[in-house]
Formats: sequence, C-alpha cells, structure tokens
Amino acid sequence: MKKILIAGASGFIGKRISRYFLLKKQYVIGLGTSLIHSFSEEFSNFEWVSADTTIEGDWQNKVGSADIIINLTGKSIFSYWTKRYKQNIYDSRILTTRNIVAAIKKGTTKKLISTSAVGIYGDCGNHLLSEDSLPGTDFLAQVCKDWENEALKAKNKDVSVSIMRLGVVLGDGGAMSKMVPAFKSFVGGPLGSGNQWFPWIHVKDIEKAVDFIIQNDDLDGLFNFVGPEPVRQNQFAKELGKVLNRPAFMPAPAFMVRMIMGELGKSLLQGQKVVPGHLTRAGYPFSFGEVDTALKDILGK
Repeated sequence: MKKILIAGASGFIGKRISRYFLLKKQYVIGLGTSLIHSFSEEFSNFEWVSADTTIEGDWQNKVGSADIIINLTGKSIFSYWTKRYKQNIYDSRILTTRNIVAAIKKGTTKKLISTSAVGIYGDCGNHLLSEDSLPGTDFLAQVCKDWENEALKAKNKDVSVSIMRLGVVLGDGGAMSKMVPAFKSFVGGPLGSGNQWFPWIHVKDIEKAVDFIIQNDDLDGLFNFVGPEPVRQNQFAKELGKVLNRPAFMPAPAFMVRMIMGELGKSLLQGQKVVPGHLTRAGYPFSFGEVDTALKDILGK
C-alpha cells in the first residue's frame, strides 16, 4: 500500500483523485484549508490534515512521510482580479509548492506530481503547442512558470517530478458548474468571437493519467493534460448545447467580458491549441478523446 499525500484534496479535482486512489486501497493523506473532510467518515484509509499550506508548520511532517505527493493547491482564478487577489493566486501556488518541496525527505518520497496550467503558453492563436513550446509573458504565464520551477526543485532530493499542465477540466463540478446553468437558461454561447482554441480534458482522464504516471517509474517532466482532439470555443459551445438540447447562439461580446471581468476577462478570451504530446508518446490510452463523448458522459446522455 502506497502512502499518497494529496494537497488540495477538498477541491473539485482533489476529491476525484482522492476517491480514485482510496477505492484502489491506497492510504491517502488529504491536505487543505477546510476544517473537516467528508472522506474521514467514509474511508478508513483516509487521513485529513487541515492547514494553511502557504505557512510552514507541523503539516509538513505528513509530507515527509509520503511515498507519492500530488500537489493540486491553488486559489481559484474565477474572481475579479484585484491586486490583492492576484497576490493570493500567486502565493497559494508558489508558497505552498515551496513548502511542500522543503518538507520532502530524500529517500522517502519517490514522485511529486504537481499542477500547472496550459495558461503558461499565453495567447497563441492557431499555433500548435507541445510541451516544448515557449511560455507566454502575461500574469498567468508567469504564475505557471514560477509554480513549475518550485516543483522542479524536488529533483535536488532525487524525486521524480511530473508537471500537469491542465486544460479546462470537464466534470460534474468546476468549470461545467458555471457553464451548464447558462445553457439551460437559453443564454449559453462562446466568449467573444468563439474562434479561440479551447483546451479541455475529462476529469476521469486526469485520474487515470495521474495513476499512469505513478505506475510508470520512468515517466517525468512536462505533460499537457488536455484531450487529444483540440476544439475551438464555438465548437465546444455547439457540442454542449447539442447535449443539453439547448441553443448556443448567445455569445458574450469580448468588450463586455473585458469590462465586467477585467483582467480575468482578458485571460478568458485567450486560446491555446494544445496537444498531449508526452502522454500520447508514452502510450496513455485516453478514455475520452473527443469532446462530444466527454460531454455525453458527464451529463448522462
């Protein structure tokens, strides 16, 4: 039985990955700011540690005892970006990762799987992006660069480090919980022109791809966690509307997105045409390679 520490285990992705490994009879230590976690009552092989991970503390002792560490922490970007909130976005990722790496004991932890995002590439138009593509220069790109650099320092402790550059995660929560109600109310559609590329991945493929990386000891480095078939945002909106039996003809004008959401809105209007080169070459078998099958699975169609 492996001892797996999951930082951010109370979030949308964190809960899914925690349950995945708990059902595989692994021992999971969940770490986050919530005072309690429902899995403490549901699973005997789950341990919950409540802590502010941006600050050093006793919680780091749990990090030092883990065989595998999965780092999913990070303040949600879906809020108005004041100067203070941008600092919270940054600190929740960089300081937590720095503290996790500092607590790793050489010879105990074998692998660190840490989160990043395809936002590292910035707005790239129609350029096809692989893990070798250069990073962008905007705020989210800089956050991702610094986030990854902190995680990669674990290599100095002989730890195998894998970076998940996540696209938009599709599942029964997260981004879908914001999009589906709009479509059901007949006001769904793409943002701006809709021509920007929309990198997506089914949450079930995140669970399985993380396990795939853990099972293959020689796999490390950068991984684009996106579906193998890129789509534009207007195509995604069309497919979502089709599954929900709702129209997708109510685009949000770009100027309104920027006016209402500020710098976040500008970021949401960007696109990245990303492919999962490293996962594909490693032989990972995607369960959901096309966006329509992913949406049908999530929405029970």
